[in-house]
Amino acid sequence: MQRILTACLLWLAAAPVSGQTRAAAVSPGETLFQAQCGFCHGRDATGGASGPDLTDSELVAQDRNGDKLGPVIRTGRPERGMPGFPLSDPDLKSVIDFIHARKAAVDKNPGRRRRVTIADLSTGNADAGRAYFNGAGGCAACHSPTGDLASVGARYRGLGLLMRFLYPTAGNATQLPGEPRQNPVTVTVTLPTGETVTGPLVFRDEFTIALRDADGWFRSWPQSAVKVSVKDPVQAHADQLGKYTDDDVHNLFAYLQTLVK
Repeated sequence: MQRILTACLLWLAAAPVSGQTRAAAVSPGETLFQAQCGFCHGRDATGGASGPDLTDSELVAQDRNGDKLGPVIRTGRPERGMPGFPLSDPDLKSVIDFIHARKAAVDKNPGRRRRVTIADLSTGNADAGRAYFNGAGGCAACHSPTGDLASVGARYRGLGLLMRFLYPTAGNATQLPGEPRQNPVTVTVTLPTGETVTGPLVFRDEFTIALRDADGWFRSWPQSAVKVSVKDPVQAHADQLGKYTDDDVHNLFAYLQTLVK
């Protein structure tokens, strides 16, 4: 077990949860989990900087004696940034036991949760959401349930899915380990000479515009000295925020949840 196990359970759940006060003695599984998984999933398995909450995972809920978790941990899900880990039988069992223990502890204290659960969000109507997607929402103009959104309901769950369709950013996208996060926003700057420079936007405020040019150089100009054209592929999501009704949001969420293949 040499690679970091943090990513190994990345796909198991979606929304981050909270730490729970625990008084249980430290078990071998807890020590192993914290050392290998805690960086992403949190030391208590309720979610970390980049890993989901395992206590809210449907797979964990369905697991019986490691029949679901064991194969996933050992074979991984590379497409979701999760490598496989050839743990020994005792180590595998101890990690799985710890995950279940954490889930049981969190489930016993629902009032102390800080997360929004899938059940909290699943109040909409999928058919109405599909109609909104193809009609008033205008989503179908840019997206396809069999194209870019294929399996989106499996890639994102709960609050993560909600965040992705309300306003997708590099910060709430699924990233593979080591994969650079490029800003999808591009800017074209026209200099007083007529020369144009285009590249990913690096910085922008009322005074300064900055980008990284085709050669990788950081370049900046006073906004008052150049003409600027910004192309933001997710601007339509920002524009839509003020148009949604509560029903629109919940119905669209319900529809996107159905896109699991």
